[in-house]
Amino acid sequence: MLASLSQRPDTICALSSGAGRAGVAVIRLSGPESSAVLGKLGGKLPKPRHAVLRKLKDPRSGEVLDRGLVLWLPAPSSFTGEDMAELHIHGGRAVTGRVIGAVLLVPGVRLAEAGEFARRAFENGKLDLTAVEGLADLINAETEAQARQALAHAEGGARARYESWRDELVKAQALAEAGLDFADEADVAAGAAVEADACVCELLASISQHLADRRGERLRDGFRVVIAGPPNVGKSSLLNALARRDVAIVSQEAGTTRDVIEVHLDLGGLPVIVTDTAGIRDAQGAVEAEGVRRTLAKVRDADLVLWIVDATEPQWEPNSPDLLAYTAHLRVLNKIDRVNTLHLAEGVALSAKTGSGVAELIEILAKHAEEGLAVGEPAAITRARHRAELGAAAAALSRFREERGGPEIKAEELRLAARHLGRLTGHIDVEEVLGAIFAEFCIGK
Repeated sequence: MLASLSQRPDTICALSSGAGRAGVAVIRLSGPESSAVLGKLGGKLPKPRHAVLRKLKDPRSGEVLDRGLVLWLPAPSSFTGEDMAELHIHGGRAVTGRVIGAVLLVPGVRLAEAGEFARRAFENGKLDLTAVEGLADLINAETEAQARQALAHAEGGARARYESWRDELVKAQALAEAGLDFADEADVAAGAAVEADACVCELLASISQHLADRRGERLRDGFRVVIAGPPNVGKSSLLNALARRDVAIVSQEAGTTRDVIEVHLDLGGLPVIVTDTAGIRDAQGAVEAEGVRRTLAKVRDADLVLWIVDATEPQWEPNSPDLLAYTAHLRVLNKIDRVNTLHLAEGVALSAKTGSGVAELIEILAKHAEEGLAVGEPAAITRARHRAELGAAAAALSRFREERGGPEIKAEELRLAARHLGRLTGHIDVEEVLGAIFAEFCIGK
């Protein structure tokens, strides 16, 4: 875990662009020696927030290392809230290595640790924890929808909602404390208690509704589609057709697929994870039995199950009657190229071999994904940490409404709820989670 900034006044430096050969590389600095680095390598400080073309020289020998753009970003108007500088240079490995080496010759400058720029921004009040997490998700976003959700969090969408709830909770706390202060005046105490209870009731309903919606976590992690069915009905062929490449072994031999195989797809900007599974039947050995067990586990955890059957001998109902009872599912009739007539009351008919009907299935999957993901929701829950803190706050509010104990106990429940809401944005007592959050970042962020 990183030390606090009061103990680390040094200046940090890192390559913030991607490693390897590139047209341009960006080297970032943050800390009190940022201006000294610019002066020693590039001469006179440029005008704040103006890119200037400079020759960058080795501070010891005066040798020209490269020619590039330099930017000076003085505190507090910078990403970290400290003095910052950026060097935009040619992106060859040799050039970036030599320039970073020259930067590190300046006393007080060291290489940054993972996530240290973002952590300094948090500790200097530039970002709250939900914005930091949104920034991490934005860097890791693989689809357009994921990027939109992450950007909404990075720009304070979640913070605005959580802080509005905390404001309401502060009002309830004030009313509860008023009841304690005027306990000898029965009418005042009773009136304050009624107002506090009404406020808590409305707040608890809002938080509970928010907790019931898991679409934000699905969007961050991906909408999970599981291909399931009896052996040898074309599950692996369908996975290959959806992925448009050979990712699973296809064979006429039943039981070929023994383990789960996952493919990440981008369907209309939405993240979808399609999983191929072992055929469900009475297993012929220990290995196949394990494959079937894993299949059943994946089916239970899926957002949507594609129950696929062979058009030549359709077996629509699984051996276990309750297998699909609690999971959204879509029936898929495969191998229609082998039959002359179709018997399909519902679902999709296709041929994974010829591609007929696959485009229709993809459209249906995209529709299910859009309905199951928090598209356009700026403050959806995206992380287990958020869900845990909100759940703890809701539990405290529920105990408040149960009216167990005296007014002092009820007031303490409100303080606990406020504590958990404050931990969401990092206002109070979050030291133990900081290391895990900032460790998600690359070195230059």
